[in-house]
Amino acid sequence: MNQVRELIFYKSHFYDFFDKQTEKVKEKVDYVLFLLTHLEKEPEKFLKHLEGQKGLYEVRVEHGNNIFRIFCCFDNGKIVVLLNGYQKKTQKTSHKEIEMANKLMKGYFSMTK
Repeated sequence: MNQVRELIFYKSHFYDFFDKQTEKVKEKVDYVLFLLTHLEKEPEKFLKHLEGQKGLYEVRVEHGNNIFRIFCCFDNGKIVVLLNGYQKKTQKTSHKEIEMANKLMKGYFSMTK
C-alpha cells in the first residue's frame, strides 16, 4: 500500500498525549494514522470534520471502552498536521480541547505562510 499523504506533528502536544497512553492504545493510534496516510479516502469512522469548525478534523480512535480524539487539519490536501489529543469521557467534544486545537492550527498556518 503506497503512502498518499504525509504527517506533520506540530509542536509537542500530540506527543505529550501519545506518550501517556498504554502500549495497546499507542498501537491503535498508530494503526489509524497508518490508514490516514495510506488510504485515498478516509473512512468517517476514523476521520471526521468538526461541525462549525473551519478546517478542523478529529482522528477518532477507540480501544475497548475508551475513546480518544486527535485534532488535525490538512495543508494542501496531502499533509495532515496533528495538533493535540485527549481521551473523550463524555458525548460532547471538549470545547477547551477544540479551542486549543484552533489556536494550534492558526499558529501552524501563520508559521508556514
